[in-house]
Amino acid sequence: QVQLVESGGGLVQPGGSLSLSCAASGSLPSTYDMGWYRAAPGKQRELVAIIKSGASTNYADSVKGRFTISGDNAKNTVYLQMNLVKPEDTAVYYCRVKIGLGGYWGQGTQVTVSS
Repeated sequence: QVQLVESGGGLVQPGGSLSLSCAASGSLPSTYDMGWYRAAPGKQRELVAIIKSGASTNYADSVKGRFTISGDNAKNTVYLQMNLVKPEDTAVYYCRVKIGLGGYWGQGTQVTVSS
């Protein structure tokens, strides 16, 4: 079993910053990938950023230069630093741990960008 606990969501003004965190616990392998996805109302879930066990990262084009994903292996935690946020960033953000062909999802945390 793997559990993911997300935190840091909330209301932020356009151009502001917000930090999300996701702590994983349970039966984790020695190496695994973690990422952030988001789903705007009425839209499908999309990849935001992913960090692999080797610390390489990938970002959606829509967030490049604004968001930064990082991880703390000792704490089994992944972070998403969101800067220069835009109203279109409004969505439920989900943490994901990928293990092999499958994985686990967090419950999601709401991020609302509005003035």
